[in-house]
Amino acid sequence: STQSTWGRLRSDSLFFSEMPSVEREIQQAGDGKTFPKKGDKLTMHYVGTLASNGKKFDSSRDKNKPFQFKIGTGQVIQGWDQGVIQMSLGERSILKIPSAMGYGASGAGGVIPPNADLIFDVELLKIN
Repeated sequence: STQSTWGRLRSDSLFFSEMPSVEREIQQAGDGKTFPKKGDKLTMHYVGTLASNGKKFDSSRDKNKPFQFKIGTGQVIQGWDQGVIQMSLGERSILKIPSAMGYGASGAGGVIPPNADLIFDVELLKIN
């Protein structure tokens, strides 16, 4: 019946609205026209901090060595795949990444506790 289909659709849309998502705050605008596509190799600078206390856990800037990866292929946490693909070339943004799109319940390498929300200061330097 139409009613049961509507009930299913409604509960699905409620489910999707509660899915975690990445918040992006632009610090420095990019060119506004060159965006990464799935599978592109990106060169980025980043600084990662814990949302709870601001403690830095990793930084390509401190190492003075930009980070390279392929976007949209699962090489990085989901929050990066979702947030970075919205950025244009040259953009520097703050990505607020909920735990479910970061390292989740397992955390990472003793530096990211379980269920930690993350903040990344990211800059898109190159798209190949």
